[in-house]
Amino acid sequence: MSIPKILLKESIVAKPGFNRWLVPPASIAIHLCIGSVYAWSVFNTPLSKELGVVGQAAGDWQFEHIVWIFSIAIVFLGLAAAIAGRWLEKVGPRCVGVTAAILWGGGFLIGFLGIKLHSLPLLYLGYGVFGGCGLGLGYVSPVSTLIRWFPDRRGLATGLAIMGFGGGAMIGAPLKRWLLQKFDKAPEFLGKVGELNMVTENGVRYVQTDAGKQEVIVASAADVAQFGDSMSAGVYAVGTGNTGAATTFLALGLIYLVVMLVAAFAYRVPADDWKPEGWTPPEETAKKGMITQHDVGISSAMKTPQFWFLWIVLCMNVTAGIGVIGVAKTMIGEIFGSQLSSEAKQGFFFANYVLMISVFNMVGRFFWASISDWIGRKPTYTIFFVLGCCLYLSIPWAAANAGASTMSTSFITFYAATMIIFTMYGGGFATIPAYLADMFGSKFVGAIHGRLLTSWSVAGVLGPVAIAKLREASITNSIAKLASNVDKEKFAEKFGAPLDKLDELVAAKTVTVQKLMEIAPEGTIDPTPSLYNTTMYTMAGLLVIGFFANIMIKPVNPKHHIKT
Repeated sequence: MSIPKILLKESIVAKPGFNRWLVPPASIAIHLCIGSVYAWSVFNTPLSKELGVVGQAAGDWQFEHIVWIFSIAIVFLGLAAAIAGRWLEKVGPRCVGVTAAILWGGGFLIGFLGIKLHSLPLLYLGYGVFGGCGLGLGYVSPVSTLIRWFPDRRGLATGLAIMGFGGGAMIGAPLKRWLLQKFDKAPEFLGKVGELNMVTENGVRYVQTDAGKQEVIVASAADVAQFGDSMSAGVYAVGTGNTGAATTFLALGLIYLVVMLVAAFAYRVPADDWKPEGWTPPEETAKKGMITQHDVGISSAMKTPQFWFLWIVLCMNVTAGIGVIGVAKTMIGEIFGSQLSSEAKQGFFFANYVLMISVFNMVGRFFWASISDWIGRKPTYTIFFVLGCCLYLSIPWAAANAGASTMSTSFITFYAATMIIFTMYGGGFATIPAYLADMFGSKFVGAIHGRLLTSWSVAGVLGPVAIAKLREASITNSIAKLASNVDKEKFAEKFGAPLDKLDELVAAKTVTVQKLMEIAPEGTIDPTPSLYNTTMYTMAGLLVIGFFANIMIKPVNPKHHIKT
């Protein structure tokens, strides 16, 4: 099937006198749409309670399975970007942008069906595979275009191109929360625990009625707090409520499809002989990022050690940040949720943590990319790895000293550390295309950049999955330790089953750390804030690897340059 001519590169070559500053808004608009992937953690809780709503039912999806949706999307982002890089050079950014709009918006629509049918594989296919491909195509479509429009400020250009991706959650997070609240529905209230005939079978709680057994959730005051003061603690029927996640997916899919299509048609490319008025290329130098005036072909670039060192540099920087982003909302709630007062939880910084991640992620992309124009790409990444390692190591301290107010030293330390980390995470993405252009020239930078983004695919699995597995191991150990200290009679009374059925109850999600803490001996320390300690130490170790890979980068051997 032939591609309509209106979508091809030759149809969008800018005429003389075209204002190059009209191009960045189109790329920012597309990146704001696909950048909402960074607000994925907003969906973690609703999707994990799709059946139970006020709590996890036995048939609800496990947290570590939900994390895979985000990971699959990032994997296919990198794969699509690698494949699309060469295609982009051939057909141009408009065609790639339109394809991205169809895939990203369509991925949400398939995800809507997956949630409605309670089919996790369909969610993996929709949001993960199709949506991930849309992410990759939408991500690469403006990068090489803006580098060509701004050869005089490569860092600025890539910062502009990718800034919107980091800011996507700034709009996406509050939009998703608003839609979830608009479409949610509280489940049916059956009564208080003592008023009902309840039984526990295979770890699952039921209410015995004349019509048979009804699976239920025993909800605490904290569980129903999200619905306001209209609900009280007690027993709720599974499958009678709605988290609003499905309808939210439907609405977002339609919104993103329309916005991205409009933006894609605003793309223009410069003529082959175009350059900024009054600008002359800088002399080749080893300073400020080892800038070369020679070009390296796609295949030749992948044969150089510089490409693979840069691959490791990006992979380590992304792995350390993306795992935290994927569980950000969950993490701050688990570390500080039980420590802060209700007023503190309603405060701006706690309630809008995902939003602030997006703000700092976006600002970091523009700030660090622009700084790299002055100090060089290599020194910029050195800052990322050295400072980032120190910041990750500060988070376990903050968790261990969680205070009782929003202004506690530990909360401020945690917040400041994570926000700076997210600026460097975003800055790494914005700086890497300019780093590539410095090393391999600008002619094939779009395709080379696409190949390098396979490191993002690897990081998309390593980061979220590592954090989920390490968190799950910490939860398992914490439950076992707490259970060994609780009174056996209190345990049986609360959960309707003896202590020796612990594994069964945990598998059915009837027993959790929070519920065990309700019957734990006085003075027992809540282990929840420390669930991420091992993860933070691991992320710091990854940055050390990235630091040494960055140190090893030297100018490309002239034998790889294209002969002119």
